Amino acid sequence: MTLPRESTLLRIYVGESHETADGRPLYEAIVTRARELQMAGATVLRGPLGFGHSSVLHAAKILRLSQDLPIVVEIVDAPEKIEKLIPEITKMTQSCLITTETVQVIRYGNGD
Repeated sequence: MTLPRESTLLRIYVGESHETADGRPLYEAIVTRARELQMAGATVLRGPLGFGHSSVLHAAKILRLSQDLPIVVEIVDAPEKIEKLIPEITKMTQSCLITTETVQVIRYGNGD
């Protein structure tokens, strides 16, 4: 698979405790759907600190048992593939932040 030099970066910001209707972590459902659509790849990043729309601070603390840490899912692919995925993600989520930006792909895979 190759990626066009001008691709789109999709970022989805959710909480670690956000789940789908069937109880799976939301970030896992998003990555699984991206894979089913044969997208170029996806990465899940876990943040140690953050806040969102509610302004509630979510932090990784040793003494805190309940953690709803920030999660960012990043997916880079051709613009048309990203546009196809966005409505599916919107249906999966109740509260999140979804952003896109144009990126220049310098290398994907082993460069062959």
